[in-house]
Amino acid sequence: MARKHKVFFITLGCIVVIALGLTTRAYLKNSASEFEDHTLYSELLDEHRKFFIRLPANYDPSKTYPLIIKMDGNFNLSRWHNTLTIYAEQGIVEESILVALPNQFWTDTRNRDLVPPYARKEVSIGARPAFENDPAIFGRADVFLSFIEKELLPYLEANYSLNDNRILTGFSAGGSFVLYTLSTKPTLFDGYFAFSPAAWYDDSVVVNEFAKSLSALNQSEIFLYLSLGADENPIITGSFKGLLAALEQNKEHTITWKFSYSEGAGHNENPYVSVPKALHEYYQFRGATFSD
Repeated sequence: MARKHKVFFITLGCIVVIALGLTTRAYLKNSASEFEDHTLYSELLDEHRKFFIRLPANYDPSKTYPLIIKMDGNFNLSRWHNTLTIYAEQGIVEESILVALPNQFWTDTRNRDLVPPYARKEVSIGARPAFENDPAIFGRADVFLSFIEKELLPYLEANYSLNDNRILTGFSAGGSFVLYTLSTKPTLFDGYFAFSPAAWYDDSVVVNEFAKSLSALNQSEIFLYLSLGADENPIITGSFKGLLAALEQNKEHTITWKFSYSEGAGHNENPYVSVPKALHEYYQFRGATFSD
């Protein structure tokens, strides 16, 4: 019996060590980066939020730089870094400061933060029944956007040399957040990149709300880049085409918009393909290149 107990506890100990190792690895993958890691307490969210800051090579505080804010932390972050580095060397884009916002690790905050407040955060394809209207069921992208506008941006402006060239980018749920921000705070950023946006929530409510907002988006020049993997499923593809139709049919908005389909790419592959395309189109929109 003693031998069996010993084997049991050794096995249990090994399982615990492996589990702790896997958890630590997952935590570091989500909550640490190869760039500068920062933490800011948000009164609006009532929690500490991490963010990663990628500075240009040879960052000079006496100069000013564009700002790019991206969702989902480390996801595709190296692609952004490499593309920005190469394109800056080629004079296609300005050297930029990139800020990546990871999702919370110990609690599920991604849908809470990125799903618009008119869609259920426990996302569903079908239309929301009218009786399901408890405020607790909806996404809180409005609160997360307030965090970015009222807490994160002031912090970045106080600590880094920024200019007025600003981009917001997101993928999937982050893409729906980008569309929500464009619809509600259009002048907060100059460029909006939505890769494979999750516009299908609750019978494409994101498409419908975006379409309704377009007539009011006629005060300033804004750039929007939309992309989809050519191999994505019919539901995502249908809502994407709904966004394109809304932009095409509404002639009152002043948005300059471009879109692309990434051949051979599925949902998770599309952002990788889209980053250089979106940056190139955005700087074509701005009408300038930058060289030494």
